[in-house]
Parts: sequence; C-alpha cells; structure tokens
Amino acid sequence: MRYQLGATVAQTAVRILTEARVRRVYAVVGESFLELLDALQREREITLVSARHDAGAAFMAEAEGKLTERPAVLLASRGPSAASLAIGVQTAYQDETPMVVLLEMPATELMPSSSGELPTSDLTAMFESIAKSTLRVTDPDGLPGLLAHALTTSQEGRPGPVVLGVPCDVWGMPYDAAKPMARVRPPASGTLGRSADAVAQLVDEAKYPVVIVGGRARSARDELIAVADELALPVYNAFRRQDAFPENHARYAGHLGLGIPARQLDALERADLVLALGTQLDEVTTQAYRYPTAQQTLVMVGTGIDVSPRRRGLTFRVDSEVEPFLRELRAVASPRTRRASAANAAVHTFMTPPDTSGNTRVHPVDVVRALRKLAPEDTIVTSDAGNFAQFMHRYWCFTAPRSQLGPSNAAMGYAVPAAVAAKLAEPRRTVVAMVGDAGTLMTGQEIETAVRYRAPVMVVVFQNGVHGALAMHQARTYGRLSGVSIPLTDFASWARGLGAAGYTVDDREELEPIIASALVRQRPCVIDVRTDPDVVTPDVRLSALLGQARPQPPAQ
Repeated sequence: MRYQLGATVAQTAVRILTEARVRRVYAVVGESFLELLDALQREREITLVSARHDAGAAFMAEAEGKLTERPAVLLASRGPSAASLAIGVQTAYQDETPMVVLLEMPATELMPSSSGELPTSDLTAMFESIAKSTLRVTDPDGLPGLLAHALTTSQEGRPGPVVLGVPCDVWGMPYDAAKPMARVRPPASGTLGRSADAVAQLVDEAKYPVVIVGGRARSARDELIAVADELALPVYNAFRRQDAFPENHARYAGHLGLGIPARQLDALERADLVLALGTQLDEVTTQAYRYPTAQQTLVMVGTGIDVSPRRRGLTFRVDSEVEPFLRELRAVASPRTRRASAANAAVHTFMTPPDTSGNTRVHPVDVVRALRKLAPEDTIVTSDAGNFAQFMHRYWCFTAPRSQLGPSNAAMGYAVPAAVAAKLAEPRRTVVAMVGDAGTLMTGQEIETAVRYRAPVMVVVFQNGVHGALAMHQARTYGRLSGVSIPLTDFASWARGLGAAGYTVDDREELEPIIASALVRQRPCVIDVRTDPDVVTPDVRLSALLGQARPQPPAQ
C-alpha cells in the first residue's frame, strides 16, 4: 500500500477542517484522540479550546455555530464525556445550529462482526433522536470522506449537529487516498421565482399580513428591512431571536417570548396571513401553539423547514434560503402603504423600563438599564434560562445584527460558555453574559477558560438566592416553596480565584461605575449583583403569590 507524504488520518482530518473554514475545536481533552490533538496543535488556522467541562465545551461549539452559521467541532471521549455534552447537542438540534461531534468508538479490532451486531459501547446510538445525523467510521480510509460529509450535512437544508463515531485507534493510521472536501451545495432555485410570485399575490390579497422571523433569517437582515418597509409588514422576532429584525424599527411588532401582554399580540391576532421566515415556530414563539390559527394562512420559508403536525389551516412551504426568497419577493410584489401599526407603539411602551427608585434592593431592571446605557450598540449578549432573562428580553433593545445568543430549549448553564465562544469568534466586539446564580454554579467555571484564552468577557450574575421560575410556579400552585433556595455565593472572590476580575454590587448606585470600569478592562470579569428575590418577573412579586412577607435574601 502506498502512502502520500506519510500523512495520517488525523493530519488529513485537520486539513479537511481547515479548508471547511472551521476555526475552533472544543473539547475536554482525552486520550482517545491523542494523534488528532497533536495534529491540531500543529495547525495555525485552528485553535483547540480546552474547556473545563464537556457541557461547557458543547455550549461553546453551539454558540459559535449559531453566531457564525458555520460548524464548530466538538470532541468527546467515552461515555461520561458523551453523556455530559448531550445537552449542548440537543440545543444545537432544536436551534438549528451547525455542529460536528467527533465521538470515540471502540478500537477497530473491537468493532462489530459482519453479522451487523452493534457493540454495547456504541455511543452514537444515544444521539440518534437529538442529532440531524449519526455516522460511524468502520475503517481508517473512510474517516476523511465521512468527516467531509458531516461538515456538509450540518449546514445543508435544515442545519443541525452531526455526530461521527470514530474508533479510537484510527487517528494515527496512515491515509493514502485523495483528500475529500466539504462542499455545501446551494438549494435549487428553479422554482423560486414562481414561489415569490405566489407569495406576492397572497400578500397583495391579505388585509393584515404579518411576519415572524427566526434565527436562520439573520443573514437576510437588509432584505428583510427593505421588504418590511416596502410592503408595510409588521415584524415579530421569534423567541430569543431578537437580533433578527431591529427592535427600534418602525415596523417592529414585538418579541414572541414569555410573559408578553395581550396588546402586543394584536397584530398577530388579527392577521390573515403569517409569513414565517427562517423559523420552525417553536412552542414559545407560537404562544403554546396558539398561533398561527387555523383561520390564518401560513407561509413557511427556509431550507428543510418542517410543518408541525399540530398545524391546522392553509399552509405553504417555500424550500429556499430566506435572503434570495426576499430578493425575489421584492422584485415582484406591489408596494403597500400603511402606517406603522399600533403594535409598534405598544411594544415600545412595553420595553420602557419602569421607575425602580422605590425599591430598597437592586431591581433586575436596574442591571439591564445600566448595561444597555454603557455597553456598545453591537454588544453580543448571551443569556441563560431562568426568569431573570425576562428582564433582558424586555428591556434590552437589540438593534445590531448577530447580537443575541440564547437557547430556545431552556438550557441552564448556557450563558458563560456561549460568551467565551462568542468572544473568541468576534474578538473586537464586547460580549456580556447575563446569567442567574443557579446557571453560574452549573458552568460558570468556564470563566477560567476565558482567562486562559485571553477572552475578556463580562459575566453579570443576577444573584437572588432562588430558582425564580420554579418558585413562581410553586407559589401559584401550592402557596409554598420547596427546594428552590440557593445559598449566597461570593462570586467575586470565586472569579478572582480563577484569574478573572470580580466585583460585588449591593446597591444600584454602584452599578454604573463598576460596569464602566469592567468594560474598559481587557480581562474577563464577573459582576455579582445581589438582586431583589421578591421580583421574579417584570410583572410578578413572589410575596404577592405567597400572600406573605417578602422573601429574605440568602444568609451571608
């Protein structure tokens, strides 16, 4: 057998990743891929990011894929690693994020026989329901081709994670075949003009058309703004996709998130035509599948978009990227003239921060208001699950493109790892992670990764000593609380112990000076804000639900 230049499978794989514009590989390093780690170390165009926990590595890879729309690569060795990163893979699957996972499999001599029996340690099987595709390498010569295929598959059609199982002993084996390349084929556009004509007619005939825009329309932002202006279309942003359409635009109708008032849904309620662009219309966006109604015509635009089996009513699907579709639509649609709807006025009233001067403790609104005042316009905001995030969703006005990273599957522990990845991918932009105390205790140790890779992120911890969402539901249902308290943690000292800067805020007057100082420091920092535990959402007080005295802050 003849080997070209003595290249190994690992070295060939790294060249494939480089040519596919993969710039970072995330991992908790393990002995399963020693040869690959060595090959990555020798490649200048790819950075190996060694995380503190597999869940953190997975969230980093997901966040980079979401921000750049190109797959990051995630390494996993053995069962514990695979199980720990599963939540990040499921996040990528639900949020349509390109990702490639290289997962350890048994050595080739332990692979199944020709009978087809799978070994009990085949870990790829556990990902079949939460990945776009799962693949298995059965011989060394097959790995480069499958890797190129995985990179392509993760981006084509509906993007998502691809899990590639690799026997642990193949990386160091020689490879002498031609090196394959990952190529993403553009979707066929032969019928795009006809689809645009049909949708233009629907828009022309509709009395109250509206748009719901998701994350996969981020790259079509300029065309979307032009279409909204020319066709006088109210535009809603899907859940945690508030950077898809600028929230200060006259045609902005609101964020379809949690806890929004009925008035903000007026434009959607009376709509007779709904254009869903680059979104699968998840549970929160549809307000528990209330919209679009069976009486509303729905047009879904996006490659690989699936129509929910819950959907009742007339539905059209356009299998196209959003940007070329909107370009065609602009070319054929008749301009409409209509003043901005009342929904726009309602949403700006909704987004106006209230007066919190009567609050004796730091109000979560104070935190968001100070950050929005001082942070640059194009700041990237990463967020976690939890009630505290409602304050960010409501009072942070997203105007810059690609400025929000948040999981639609309510994954806790996302914000800090996502911030690290965002800063590595966009080093010139300010990155702020907003996270609760519970989420910080899950994956906050990745601030050490930020220190090591010189990624000066700002982590703002909303520490109220309680699982706010769960406490709210318990109080409403039972009138008492169980298992929701979180003891006070000195996150500032903890951050300093990991090499970052650490600040503690107990008074709202301290917020702006500390945030201003942190923004100019070229060093990761953690701001531990002790917020009022009674304020569980912008509209709900926990004490009102419990019918008792205000909850006390955690013990010092």
